[in-house]
Amino acid sequence: MFDSIGWAEILILVVAGLFILGPERLPSAAAWLGRNVRKVREYATGARDQLRNEMGDDFEELRKPLQDLQQLRNFDPRRAVTRHLFDDVETSNGGTKPNGHTPPPTPTPTREDPKPPTDKPAFDPDAT
Repeated sequence: MFDSIGWAEILILVVAGLFILGPERLPSAAAWLGRNVRKVREYATGARDQLRNEMGDDFEELRKPLQDLQQLRNFDPRRAVTRHLFDDVETSNGGTKPNGHTPPPTPTPTREDPKPPTDKPAFDPDAT
C-alpha cells in the first residue's frame, strides 16, 4: 500500500505531526489513523473476497490484464535495451541470428613474449 513512501518520508510526517498536533494529541491521532487504515484494508479485503465469490473463475481472468499492466509499470527501457544489445541471444538454429547472419568464430588470442628485462629502467631527467 505504501510502496512509494520511504522511511525518510515517514519520519518527516511524524516530525511534522509532532509540530502541528503537539506531543499531547499526537498519540491519539496516530491511533485514530491506524484504526482507519485497518478499516479500509478490511473493507478492501472484504470487497475483493465478495467479488471473487460472486465471479468465480472469471475473477482470475479479470486479474490477468491487471497483472500485465503491473509488469508494464515496472518496465525499464534502459534495462531492456541493455539486455537486448549485450546479452547473448540463445538461438536454436545453430548460432544463426534471425536475420540469417552467422557470426564469425572468435579467434584465440596469442600471447606475445614479453620484452627481456633491461639493466636500467628508462629515466627522463626532464620529467622530474
